[in-house]
Amino acid sequence: MSPVVPVPAPVTARPAQPYVRVRDLERDLTARVDGEVRFDPGSRGAYSTDGSNYRQVPLGVVVPRTVEAAAEAIAVCREHGAPVTSRGGGTSLAGQTCNVAVVIDWSKYCDRLVSVDAGARTCVVEPGIVLDVLNARLAPTGLMFGPRPSTHSQCTLGGMIGNNSCGSTAQAYGKTADNVSRLEVLTYDGTRMWVGATDDEEYARILAGGGRRAEIYRELREIVAADAGEIRRRFPDIPRRVSGYNIDQLLPGGDFHLARALVGSEGTLVAVLRAELHLVPAPAAESLVLLGYHDIIAAADAVPRIAAHRPLQLEGVDDKLIDYERRKGMHPDAVKRLPEGGGWLMVSFGAGSQREADERARALTDDLGGTEHEPHVAFFDDERTEKQLWELRESGLGATARVPGMHETWEGWEDSAVPPERLGGYLRDLRGLLEEYGYGAASLYGHFGQGCVHTRIPFDLVTADGIAAFTSFLGRAADLVVSYGGSLSGEHGDGQARGWLLPRMFGDTVMAVFGRVKAVFDPDDRMNPGKIVAPYRVDENLRLGTGWTPADPRVHFGYPEDDGSFQRAVMRCVGVGQCRRHDGGVMCPSYRATREEEHSTRGRARLLFEMLGGHADSPVGDGWRSEAVRDALDLCLACKGCKHDCPMNVDMATYKAEFLSHHYARRLRPAAHYSMGWLPLWARLAAFAPRTVNALTHGPGTAALLKRLGGVDPARSLPVFAGARFSDRYRRRGPRGSGERGPVLLWPDTFTDNFAPRIGHAAVDVLEEAGYRVLVPPRTLCCGLTWISTGQLGVARRVLRRTVRALTPLLRRGVPIVALEPSCASVFRDDAAGLFPHDRDVSRLAEQTRTLAELLTGTEGWEPPRIGGTAVSQPHCHHHSVLGYDTDRRLLERAGVRLDVVGGCCGLAGDFGFTAGHHEVSMACAEQELLPAVRAAGPDTLVLADGFSCRTQLEQAGTGRRALHLAEVLAAAGRDRAEGTRAGATRADGSGTRADQAGADATRAGTDGTPPVRDGR
Repeated sequence: MSPVVPVPAPVTARPAQPYVRVRDLERDLTARVDGEVRFDPGSRGAYSTDGSNYRQVPLGVVVPRTVEAAAEAIAVCREHGAPVTSRGGGTSLAGQTCNVAVVIDWSKYCDRLVSVDAGARTCVVEPGIVLDVLNARLAPTGLMFGPRPSTHSQCTLGGMIGNNSCGSTAQAYGKTADNVSRLEVLTYDGTRMWVGATDDEEYARILAGGGRRAEIYRELREIVAADAGEIRRRFPDIPRRVSGYNIDQLLPGGDFHLARALVGSEGTLVAVLRAELHLVPAPAAESLVLLGYHDIIAAADAVPRIAAHRPLQLEGVDDKLIDYERRKGMHPDAVKRLPEGGGWLMVSFGAGSQREADERARALTDDLGGTEHEPHVAFFDDERTEKQLWELRESGLGATARVPGMHETWEGWEDSAVPPERLGGYLRDLRGLLEEYGYGAASLYGHFGQGCVHTRIPFDLVTADGIAAFTSFLGRAADLVVSYGGSLSGEHGDGQARGWLLPRMFGDTVMAVFGRVKAVFDPDDRMNPGKIVAPYRVDENLRLGTGWTPADPRVHFGYPEDDGSFQRAVMRCVGVGQCRRHDGGVMCPSYRATREEEHSTRGRARLLFEMLGGHADSPVGDGWRSEAVRDALDLCLACKGCKHDCPMNVDMATYKAEFLSHHYARRLRPAAHYSMGWLPLWARLAAFAPRTVNALTHGPGTAALLKRLGGVDPARSLPVFAGARFSDRYRRRGPRGSGERGPVLLWPDTFTDNFAPRIGHAAVDVLEEAGYRVLVPPRTLCCGLTWISTGQLGVARRVLRRTVRALTPLLRRGVPIVALEPSCASVFRDDAAGLFPHDRDVSRLAEQTRTLAELLTGTEGWEPPRIGGTAVSQPHCHHHSVLGYDTDRRLLERAGVRLDVVGGCCGLAGDFGFTAGHHEVSMACAEQELLPAVRAAGPDTLVLADGFSCRTQLEQAGTGRRALHLAEVLAAAGRDRAEGTRAGATRADGSGTRADQAGADATRAGTDGTPPVRDGR
């Protein structure tokens, strides 16, 4: 008879919050940990929440530089009795990664791909590596990690392991647990070991070795074996059972796979130091078929038959989600491609060739034809269209949050899962339950092939009655999913959101097993306490709650899409973390350069939330005067990338300007605010003696002094003022040409007018050739950009009001305004309306402002001259985020240009890159995408950049290339057309024209930027 193995009593209640001498803890961590130790208000505020409804201010944050440093940090915490919470991308939706603990952020440094064994199809990684980054590094091997959550561009493998993440490709490859071979783990008491599958021989070796490791294995085996029958009965046999601990991996007769048992434990048992992962061959080709059904329930009923074809992905989308995307203007091209229906299934097939993938897709549609599940069909096999359609699905969270005309929606019941064959019935009953509680506006979508349903629900999380209804609904919903043999969580884990509901799913016996497992690893509940086992109540630690009383201060901007409320604008951030992507789009350049949470859009939004108060324990307690918020916003480039790329359209550039205006109200400002913030005034004065000014700003002794006085970084060269302003020369010249298409006002922005007048003259050539009569303002005006970006909003309003007053006669006649500098066009189209939300003439200015490409492509009968060849184009950030670059792209393609559009931000961003202390981050931003693309471009490749900042960054980065404005290229090609030269005469390959002459013109313009003399000018 086997001896009885004593097992620990289960952890059933949270111990009292331990008393921690925080200053002593900080001191010891700083002394012993190789990493960044942060107990400052800004760090604590930024890490106080994740993507969930919950908020807990951490004791402090540790960002270890190595795995060994992280282990040392846990050792220090153990000595002080301090709880520990691990954090990756911080996108958790159930509150797993916020706690009153020391938060260990693995994502900045512990992101190594340690090794790859392509033959064995395995790799070893550190927990901070991002999934997309891992798969990009694995690409040369033809392998990838299979599960792919919608947050694949920002989620870390450590977070995926913590949550047991899945994503759409789990249809083919299973959950993260199914793809983990071994884990190196560390317990709170310091036990460090590799764990994985354990056969009887290995188990015997472990016991023979003795010590803490043997004790853990022995106790776990005894605990699980004692209640094996109840565990088997209570654990649903479905593809997406993510709730609870994976103790089914430890059942007798199995592999006793401790690594897979620890996946999904949400940092409550161990810290994961490294992981050995199973890899799968990356599909060489994919095809996508969209199936339209009457409604989402009819689509769900068809899932079992479709799943029998073993697709790579099988996703469901309902009509509400599509309606919300339409309302928010998201993915308009993709929405148009949906087949007829009120509920859709997105089914993809992967294969070794495109032909094979297409054949599998057609086999599916053939099989469905003539059956009760016959759908309307749309078929796609080109990568670009498929990417657009998958983005439509992956944007579900952003699309269903902050929908115009609807109440706020929240997490809470966002990833329940049932057997796929019962999905239709579950959706019918879930829809009825939502209607009963008044939550009928909630969309239903998700990973239908595995029975997993996503939704965001319009809970009231502020009033007592609303929170009571929220709690009641969750209990009813839990009972419903259990009645269908399902799981509370099918992907996002339990955390605080579902931990309290677990007894409804597993019963008292299995919950006691979970408590004993917790006691084996962490008897004192110091590893992420209050999650899964002995959890907080669902209505504790709410980010909002009945006690939330935030300030809603008077502000300068109107925030018309947020009911005029700065507080509501700040609340746009839902924590999805797309601002932490490493590539794609523009957002967020400062995060990409620093890898700092505080320097991401999300981190800044969290600090602004804390700044507005509402909670007594907020670490940011000094309102607009907060230095923590100021420091976080200091590296915001005001690129507005988040306004476009964030699914919630967070506009951090506007929030920064707002904050700075209040922070420095009636106070001395930084020198750069007076030098670069007032640049239009200094430029106007410099125009009276530009050569003298240039001599001073570039003199061997005076340049350094002026830069120091003006708060300009010493590594920067100050721009050279032109010998004559564009506007002055043009007023003397006057309009020419037929002007049969009517007048257009060419806006002489400060940068074009004073530093690059050749661009203004080139634009005149293009516009007059197109048949327009070109006007310029009768006197010097300004859009106010530099005052807005430095938060001098009172001055900005006065400047803008003066400009609008001067332009009013033209605006009321409907005369188009062509802006050559994207940042100034962005002010007219966006910021001005924010500062004057009820001024009709300001609205006219926004409506009538055009980029050069927009005006020309909207001109009936106009065709671009032949340019040909190749070009690398850097769209200005505001061009990307506010104006849109597609019009420019189409124009250049019509002109025969093979275009490579560079993503990311140039890093100069107006005054940002010139400001003292910003140079390193500025150049790091440029090195992300722009500078490598320009260095790789051939000598005959045009480099295009409409933004003054982008052109200046390239010039000062030592690339040896001068970037051209679209106007310059079109003007040069137009002269070729007018002179009747043969297309391609100036290029050996015959692909181009004298567009490259524009580059020669720019070079001949001289250091003062004066345009070459042409046509008598």
